[in-house]
Amino acid sequence: MDHVVYLDKKASEAEKLLYGSKTQIIRGAAGRKLPYGRVFEGDTLYFINNDGSGKVFARAKVSSVLNSDKLDPQQSAALIKENQPFLQLSDDQIKRWSGKRYLILVTVERFETLQPFMIDRSAYGNMDDWLPVEDIEKVKI
Repeated sequence: MDHVVYLDKKASEAEKLLYGSKTQIIRGAAGRKLPYGRVFEGDTLYFINNDGSGKVFARAKVSSVLNSDKLDPQQSAALIKENQPFLQLSDDQIKRWSGKRYLILVTVERFETLQPFMIDRSAYGNMDDWLPVEDIEKVKI
C-alpha cells in the first residue's frame, strides 16, 4: 500500500528524515482516524512538504507501526517524550500531538529523494495530511 504523507516544512521534517536524525512520523487524534490501523510494515510512504508546492519529493519504507491504545493526556505526553529521539519534534509539534487520545508512530527506513512529481488529489475531498492512495502510479500526474 502506498501513502502520501505531508511533512511540516517549518519544523524541517524532510531534512531531519534525509539526514537520519528523524526516523519516526507521528499522527494523532481524539479518535481513531487515518492513518490509525491503515498503515503497515512494508508500506511505502511518499512525502510532500506542507508548503503549498503539492510535489511529492521523497519516499521511505515503513519498518514498524505503533497504534496506541486510548491514552490519557499524561500517557500521550509520556509516549512522545519516550520517542522524541526518533521523532525530533519541535516545541510546537510537541504541543500539537501531546494530549491526543490516539497516537500512531510510524518508523521509516530507506528515506530517499525523488524527481519531484505532482499527484491528483481530486479523489480526496478532505484536506488530511495522510492519504492512503493504494498505488502511487494511479494518482501520479
